[in-house]
Amino acid sequence: MHDEHPTDQSEPTPQTPEQPDTAAPRDETAPDPGGSPPPDAVSGSSSSDAEAGGGTVEEDLAEVRRQRDDHYQRLLRTTAEFDNYRKRTDRERRDLAEYAATDLLTDLLPVVDDLERALAADTTDADVYRRGIEIIRKQLLDLLERRGVTPIEALGADFDPNVHQAVTQEASDTHRDGEVIEELRRGYTMRDRLLRAAMVKVAQA
Repeated sequence: MHDEHPTDQSEPTPQTPEQPDTAAPRDETAPDPGGSPPPDAVSGSSSSDAEAGGGTVEEDLAEVRRQRDDHYQRLLRTTAEFDNYRKRTDRERRDLAEYAATDLLTDLLPVVDDLERALAADTTDADVYRRGIEIIRKQLLDLLERRGVTPIEALGADFDPNVHQAVTQEASDTHRDGEVIEELRRGYTMRDRLLRAAMVKVAQA
């Protein structure tokens, strides 16, 4: 009879050997990849950028001042040139007006000569005086025509406020309404410009 020793069925649990801590110790001075750069680096970069930017701003400002001075000098020259042009045109206009007046007066002198001869004539014949006046009148009209001045046709025409000045109206059964029935003072135009309106009497039907 054998002694039966109880057999321990449980086997010892193998234990895992402890692994040594291989993680490297953290360097407190190393920069954080996702964080901000060190204060010293930021300060140095800002200083460099400010120096570079400062130089560019100064150059730009100097260029702006140069362009301003250039534009100002051009403005002064243009103003002086315009002032000289204005003075020159004013002088030419005055000279032209004086020349035109001199030319007109020269043409009037023969008419004055004829008037003086008519006044010096020793005659009492009214017809002689009348013919002399008609000659002088024709001279004046010819002179005006050469200057582009023509009389306005008024008598018998329809009243035109652009060239006629109605002084009075008169009721009439023999004239159409608005017809000029009398010319009190002749009007004149110079080419297409009105010099003087004709003073007229207008019929009122």
